[in-house]
Amino acid sequence: MKKTIWKFELNPDDTQSIEMPEFAQILCIQTQNLKPCLWALVEPENRKVKRTFEIFGTGYNIPSNRERQYIGTFQTDNGFYVFHCFELIRTLQS
Repeated sequence: MKKTIWKFELNPDDTQSIEMPEFAQILCIQTQNLKPCLWALVEPENRKVKRTFEIFGTGYNIPSNRERQYIGTFQTDNGFYVFHCFELIRTLQS
């Protein structure tokens, strides 16, 4: 199967689900035209799945009831704000 790189726009400081081809490999997260974006290597023919991403600003409280995978860090407003993106792996039982 052929692979390509897709871009997905994100909302800063928010939890969001993004539909992307199954087995997409996250490459990086940066801002483009003042908007945070995530780039992934995908096989476009794969079935689409929802993946959930959480974004936290530096100094924000991060709930401990979830397992997360760190994706990357990006800045907005000329570096005034710094955000950190994680993919939600699973919610932990209390």
